[in-house]
Amino acid sequence: MRLAALIAAFLFAACAHAAEFRSVGQDAAVLYDAPSKAAIPLYIVSRDYPLEVIVKLEAWVKVRDQTGALSWIESSALSDRHMVVVTTPAAQVHVRPDEASPIAFVAAQNVALKLLEVVPGGWLHVRHDDGSNGYVRASLVWGG
Repeated sequence: MRLAALIAAFLFAACAHAAEFRSVGQDAAVLYDAPSKAAIPLYIVSRDYPLEVIVKLEAWVKVRDQTGALSWIESSALSDRHMVVVTTPAAQVHVRPDEASPIAFVAAQNVALKLLEVVPGGWLHVRHDDGSNGYVRASLVWGG
């Protein structure tokens, strides 16, 4: 009985922990297979690309990208700016968090949008770099 309660408490704590996302703060940053510049470079990611933080070390952060791949990035390459990236061919961004509301703009696949707030009902309030803002379904983007 005590073990079951301990397991339940652990699972609750794990589920209650919200994912932490950061974005690339440099024009380009390298993702490595280990926390070292001597490690194998895997990818180059551009400014504002969102990454999920998995583990933080002093100078390195283990991250997950939108494909689920794990890699390492230098801590100094990340910013606190919270971005999401469109994962569908096109994401309609509405004036209000309602499918029936007018469309403010359409964002193409892989476009990064600044996350302003999470809205109940599966919506995210976002802003495009051109200043346009609106509400997008969370299921159409990654990083929120």
